[in-house]
Amino acid sequence: MKWMTTTAIATLTLLSLAGAASAAGELNIYNWGDYTSPEMIKKFEQQFDVKVTVTDYDSNDTALAKVRAGGHGFDIVVPSANYMPIWINEGLLLESRPDQMENFKNVDPRWVDVAWDPGRHYSVPWQWGVTGIGVNTKVYGGDINTSAVFLDPPEELVGKINVTPEMNDVLFATIKYFGGNWCTTDKDVLRKVRDKLVEAKSKWLAMDYSVTDKLPNGDYSGVYYWNGAIMRSRLKNPDIKFGYPKEGFPVFMDSAAILKDAKNPDNAKAFLNFIMAPENAAMLSNFAKYANGIKGSEEFMDAAMKDAPELVIPADMEKAGEFLLTCEPDVQQLYTKIWTEIQK
Repeated sequence: MKWMTTTAIATLTLLSLAGAASAAGELNIYNWGDYTSPEMIKKFEQQFDVKVTVTDYDSNDTALAKVRAGGHGFDIVVPSANYMPIWINEGLLLESRPDQMENFKNVDPRWVDVAWDPGRHYSVPWQWGVTGIGVNTKVYGGDINTSAVFLDPPEELVGKINVTPEMNDVLFATIKYFGGNWCTTDKDVLRKVRDKLVEAKSKWLAMDYSVTDKLPNGDYSGVYYWNGAIMRSRLKNPDIKFGYPKEGFPVFMDSAAILKDAKNPDNAKAFLNFIMAPENAAMLSNFAKYANGIKGSEEFMDAAMKDAPELVIPADMEKAGEFLLTCEPDVQQLYTKIWTEIQK
C-alpha cells in the first residue's frame, strides 16, 4: 500500500547496480506518490549512467487506465497484488524473469510463489503492509482496533475522519465488519455494506490520500489508511496510534514490474535486480515506512522500523489479517457498482 499523493513528476539524476556494466540511458518509473526513496534512486543512478524519472499516480485504477491508453513512455510500474493478475492477463507486462536474476536469492521465500505472480516471472517485491486505523488519541481514547472507528464513528471523530479512496480496501473492511468473506456475492451482506457506507460517509470529512501531514497536524483525527503512512504520522506526532481492526483487515503487497512496451527494458531489468539487494530494499522501507520482503534488509533499516507497532502485527491480531487478492470479474463488477453508488 503504499503512499498516495496527487500526480507529480520527480526527476532525479542517479545511476544503477554494483558490479554490472554501465547502462547509460534513461529509466522512467510510474509509481505511487511519495513511495520512492530519492536516496535509493540516487544510488541507482550513480552505479549506472542512467537518468531516472519518477512519475506519481494516486491509485491502482489511475495507473492501469494510463497504461491501457498507450503512449505513456513508462518502463516500470508498481501494481498492488490484487491488480497484478489484470496487468499480466491483459499482456501489459514483460515476462522479465526476475526469478533468474542474481539478487533473487534475497527474496524472502514467503514472497516467491505468490498467487498473483507464481514463481515471480514478472515482478519483484516493492513493499507490503496492511490497511488499518489511525487515531489521534488526544481526541479519541476509545478502542481503535475496530473498523467501527470509520463505519460507526464515535461522536469525538464525526466530521474528522479521512478514508482511503481505494475501493477494495474499504469494501474489504466493511464486508468483514458484517461477518462476510472477501469476494462474497451474498446479497444480504452486500446490501448491509452499501447501506452502511452510504450512512458512514456522511460522518467523514474526506476521502483522499493526504494523510502524512494532515493527520499529525490535526486536520484529521481519525483515518482508515495504510500502516506506513500512519507510522510516518506518528513520528511527527506521538499522539497518533495505529489499530488493527479485529473484524478483519487487508494485507497488501505492491510489486515492481516492467511494462511490455518499455523503451528501456535493460535498464528496467537492472533496476529490478538492484532493489532486491538488502541495503537497497532497506532504503525503500526507511523512506516509506513499510516492510519490503527482502531477506537481510533489516540489518540496514532505521532503528524505529524494527519494533514499530504499525509494522509488527500483534499475535492476537494475525488471524484477522487477510491478503487482498483479485476477485472474479463478475464480483469485481458488482463491487464497482456499490462503490459508484457510494461516490454519488
